[in-house]
Amino acid sequence: MRDSTSDVADIRDAVHLCIDMQNIFAPSGLWATPWMERVLPTIASIVSRYQVRTIFTRFITPQDPEDRPGQWQSYFRRWHQATRRHLPSSALELVPALSRFVPPAAVIDKPAYSAFSNPGLASVLVEKNIGTVVISGAETDVCVLSTVLSAVDLGFRVVIVEDALCSSSDVGHDALMTMYRTRFHGQVDLLTAEELAEFWRE
Repeated sequence: MRDSTSDVADIRDAVHLCIDMQNIFAPSGLWATPWMERVLPTIASIVSRYQVRTIFTRFITPQDPEDRPGQWQSYFRRWHQATRRHLPSSALELVPALSRFVPPAAVIDKPAYSAFSNPGLASVLVEKNIGTVVISGAETDVCVLSTVLSAVDLGFRVVIVEDALCSSSDVGHDALMTMYRTRFHGQVDLLTAEELAEFWRE
C-alpha cells in the first residue's frame, strides 16, 4: 500500500483501458483466471462511472496457428484449442457484467498481448488528445504488463488501478506490483478504485 497520495497529480484527458475481460479468462474459460470474479465488481463500478471514456480490449486468437508470425505459431500449436477453428466465438466476447456497457463504451480487438498491438488504438488516443491511460483488467503479468510498457514507450501517463487487476499467478501479480512501484516512478501511478474516483476530475 502507498503511504501517501500527496504526489499524485489529478487525472485529466484520460481514457480507461479495460484489458481482456473476456469469457475465455473467466473461471469456466479455457484460460481461466480464478480471481477475475473478485475484481469484476470493482471494474464494473469504474466502467459505470466512466462509460464514455472506457475502451475494452479483446485478445482475438487466430483462426489457425499459421495466421500469426514467428513464435506465435508454436504458441498456438500448443494451444490449438484456443484457435478460432476450435474455440466457440462466445469465448472471445466480454463477460456479461461488462458487455452491457457497450455502447457507449467502445471495444477494440488486438492480435497480441499489448492493447497497442492494434495500431488504431494509439491513433485514436492521439486524435482525442488523450494524455493518460487508466488500466484495469487481465492479466497483470501478461497483457496488462505489455500494455503498460507500450503506453510508457508511447509517452502516455499510466494509472494502474491496483484493485482492478487479476492474474492466474499470485507470484506474477505481486512481482509486477513491486516493479511498477519501484521502477517506473514518474511514468506509472498505482491507485485504488476509490482513489481513482478522487483524482479523476473529468
